[in-house]
Amino acid sequence: CPYCGVGCLLTYNVKNNKILFTDGRDGPSNLSRLCVKGRYGFDYISNEGRLTKPLIRKDGVSKNIDVSNFDFNKLSDIFEETTWDIALTKTTQGFKNIKNKKGPNALAGFGCAKGSNEEAYLFQKLIRTGFNTNNVDHCTRLCHASSVVALLEMIGSGAVSNQVADVTEADVIIVIGSNPTVNHPVAATFMKNAAKDGKTLIVMDPKKVELARHANYYLQFKPDTDVALINAIMKSIIDQNLVDKDFVNNRTKDFKKLKEHLKDYSPEKMSRICGISPSQINEIARIYASAPASIIFWGMGISQHIHGTDNARALISLSLMTGQIGRPGTGLHPLRGQNNVQGASDAGLIPMVFPDYQRVDDPKINDFFEKFWETELDKKPGLTVVEIMDQVISKNLTGLYVMGENPAMSDPDLNHSRKALYSLNHLVVQDIFVTETALYADVILPASAFPEKTGTFTNTDRRVQLGRQAVSPPGDAQQDLWIIQQIAHGMGLNWDYSGPRDVFEEMTQCMPSISGITWERLEKDHSVTYPCTSLKDPGQPTIFTETFPTDDGLAQFIPSPLVNAAELPDNEYNFILITGRQLEHWHTGSMTRRASMLDQIEPDPVANICLAEMKKLGVNEGDLITVESRRGKIDVYIRRDDGLQLNQIYIPFCYVESAANLLTNAALDPDAKIPEFKFCAVKVKKNTAH
Repeated sequence: CPYCGVGCLLTYNVKNNKILFTDGRDGPSNLSRLCVKGRYGFDYISNEGRLTKPLIRKDGVSKNIDVSNFDFNKLSDIFEETTWDIALTKTTQGFKNIKNKKGPNALAGFGCAKGSNEEAYLFQKLIRTGFNTNNVDHCTRLCHASSVVALLEMIGSGAVSNQVADVTEADVIIVIGSNPTVNHPVAATFMKNAAKDGKTLIVMDPKKVELARHANYYLQFKPDTDVALINAIMKSIIDQNLVDKDFVNNRTKDFKKLKEHLKDYSPEKMSRICGISPSQINEIARIYASAPASIIFWGMGISQHIHGTDNARALISLSLMTGQIGRPGTGLHPLRGQNNVQGASDAGLIPMVFPDYQRVDDPKINDFFEKFWETELDKKPGLTVVEIMDQVISKNLTGLYVMGENPAMSDPDLNHSRKALYSLNHLVVQDIFVTETALYADVILPASAFPEKTGTFTNTDRRVQLGRQAVSPPGDAQQDLWIIQQIAHGMGLNWDYSGPRDVFEEMTQCMPSISGITWERLEKDHSVTYPCTSLKDPGQPTIFTETFPTDDGLAQFIPSPLVNAAELPDNEYNFILITGRQLEHWHTGSMTRRASMLDQIEPDPVANICLAEMKKLGVNEGDLITVESRRGKIDVYIRRDDGLQLNQIYIPFCYVESAANLLTNAALDPDAKIPEFKFCAVKVKKNTAH
């Protein structure tokens, strides 16, 4: 399935090159289950808006347009159809001109977490060997970058330690900062089943999510106080003498630093900050630490903060100090958002690492890839998504290649991002629709949708799975691998890959984690878990069983200080805005809002507020309200949600006509460079125009 990171296997039922319906297959991640998107979300590929021919921008047409209310009937006023030869020549000539005049670092690329592993690998290889820069990133920067940074520095790997299915092995399951019934619906069914079977389910979130109904314990802490709560739990574990001393002594280092740091984080003191009683903090500490097996799942409620890395560090420390890692039913699992954000990250679609998270500024690693790719490589980490936009505004970066990403909807502070996009001298967008981002392009290249390609995809569980082409792309649309390779040829690279199999085989030669996986094995088994280091290796669903992949084999404790959000509410901007997804719509809506059934279920932009706040505002469900931050304002229809606390408002970011990210704050986590999507100050008022 091409939506979330669960990685459900499915069967397409096809007639006359059209998908009629889908069925769930008995895959390891879904056991034949599908959510509403997996079952009804595929007719987008037949939408009348599909790109079927390359487009180039007409001479003299301004890029400074309002994408929020664009009339697609006027698309021909901006773009004209052309041939692939002309489009590719214009694409590569534009990039080469910038490279020759301003240097390689005036160029950048945004890859795609919806594409295959092979596409991600070739894309980053093109940027590094053709553009000669490490300025390559993708949407992991906007979702779990902080989780990956914390995991890499503390335990040496950015991958999940255990799979979702381990809920059957766990005694205690913590879900924090995640709404899996919306974002990972099939994974949520396994969590519900586990709770029904007697496992202890603990849900922690500022918003009372649906999964809380199934939980033994629900902690509705105050927004922005994750570190206060988790540190208090760890302090309680120390006070209750529940630290796993053998594990800490034999498999970790720097626990004394953590213990010293936690002296100021007593449950009594932190209770006043996070809003959870000391007795409940102590009880959760006891239950988690003393259970035979406890596992932690978290989502972007943890990661999308300026202290997202500190949030993740605290969760990792909690797992390490109790020895709740390295065994079935234990461990750490940041639930991955996009269907292949794990695989795209593994494949090197990140500015500071080559494939398999090998640092670009490590001389030995850089030397290996220079020999492997037979070219000189940049020795410095590149820019991240938001940093690239800042450099565009500063005129230091003028050329951008975007494959399947939609920063005109997904970035924070969209007025800033959209200004950057229309300021570019040369923007090439490769996609299946004319997205909001594509409206700013100089060249648009029509690409292939998920059911139209063959390739491997890696889910949140580290399962590498083979997707097979079911239908053909429409018109003159081409396979993404072909497009990337044609651009590579235009940039002077002598590539000759016959298809995804060739690319995957090359990946196994430079990515030790998948060196034991072959194309034939994937064709036979459909799904193989990494690390898989030999042909006889069955794959390792539980990792860190005996050692951690660090220089000394030890995990490292790193304390998390208490830091506030970059922008706090005040008397004027008195609401806290939380952004996220809806069950029926995915990310920026470019696919699901073109899927007829899903769009019928949720056609209009909404904002969720609790009943008490609705009464204060004097509004009823369905009324129009205006939500305004210091960066922008939008109009949305109100929906009652008593899972929210006072002075909170939740807005999905998939609606271009009321784009939530016009409001959000681009302040960055200093370590992971992830924006603070989950917290900013807004004001809300009734819209009398409705």
